[in-house]
Amino acid sequence: MDAARASELDSGPPLMSIAGGVRDRHEVRSVDRAVSLLLALGDSEGEVGVTELARGLGLHKSTASRLLATLQHRGLVEQAESGKFRLGLALVRLGGHAEKTLDLRSVAMAELVSVSRAIKETTILGALEGGGVVALAWSDASGRGHDRIVRNLPLHATAPGKVLLSDRPEREIIRLSNAGFTAYTSHTITAVGLLFDEFARVRERGFATAFGEHQLSVNAVAVPVCDHRGSIVAALEVRASASRMPPSRIPELIEKIRDAAAVITGRIGGVTASN
Repeated sequence: MDAARASELDSGPPLMSIAGGVRDRHEVRSVDRAVSLLLALGDSEGEVGVTELARGLGLHKSTASRLLATLQHRGLVEQAESGKFRLGLALVRLGGHAEKTLDLRSVAMAELVSVSRAIKETTILGALEGGGVVALAWSDASGRGHDRIVRNLPLHATAPGKVLLSDRPEREIIRLSNAGFTAYTSHTITAVGLLFDEFARVRERGFATAFGEHQLSVNAVAVPVCDHRGSIVAALEVRASASRMPPSRIPELIEKIRDAAAVITGRIGGVTASN
């Protein structure tokens, strides 16, 4: 190798490449800090001052002010008359777009399959549709996923239906009751007062059960999947024959589907009551 070539290699990358790399790192760091500011505002319960935000994130106040000004220019944050900051309306618009494009089935399928394989039972993702439950996706006991939609499962007589109704206003449940709740078996709860008591238990425990209420020989348990407001948007259910799902097995199943529901909730940017 000649001296000129060796000198070229020893000198390292051209100055422009070094500057570009430093600039890229600075830009990535700025984006990360801006996102951290948005998340901090989202976690707060109101307006937050620059000093508090900077202290909480370990930033210089001038850095936080500069990033907030940029975010404010884009409508991602707003400054109140008090001088403190809150999330801006642009995020509401973006959140609406995200909800429209979000495919719960795709997000949840891996968890449905994983749980089914672990417990050797059928798992189902159910959502509210009109006056019933729609099964958006499910995985059979062998762990094979299905995205065939099944509609018109009763709200009052199924575990996912109870989870979904537990988050709805009382007036909506009364409206549904005016059409009449069908007694599918001798265990089906049809009285509105008793259903209100049942929904209160669901909210307190964080899960719902249905023992022979829709089909006499079938038991089920379900837990909620929540959105970014903490509202219930779906329910994750395990369903099996009564002989395979006695009451003594419920704690084990709840632990499995709660973990899976937490993963799905996290993937859609949701929060649970415990958050």
